[in-house]
Amino acid sequence: MVRRYKNKSLRRKIRTRAKIAKFSDRLRLVIFRSTKHIYGQVIDKKGNVLISASERDLKDSKKHSKTEKAYLVGQGLAKKALKKNIKTVVFDRGGYQYHGRVKAFAEGVRKEGLEF
Repeated sequence: MVRRYKNKSLRRKIRTRAKIAKFSDRLRLVIFRSTKHIYGQVIDKKGNVLISASERDLKDSKKHSKTEKAYLVGQGLAKKALKKNIKTVVFDRGGYQYHGRVKAFAEGVRKEGLEF
């Protein structure tokens, strides 16, 4: 039986998770984006959170726009990951489009040297 989902974000999420399953040997870099904040986590195969970062970790967060904050959070998360000797992950954007704050987060992570 083939299921047809009308919700675009749910279809994107299912499609993204199917692609992530191909890289089951890597850790997942999961992003959560709310209307006010952005969060990132590195999760292992069992579902344990190894590293996390959010806007709340930033100093002087009121000086930046949401997109700039996402970029800085991505850089901070990548620095933490590299300290723990994590170099490659797979990017799990969930049902979010690769656009705006999600894209800025990913660019911040890549700039610091984390590969996905």
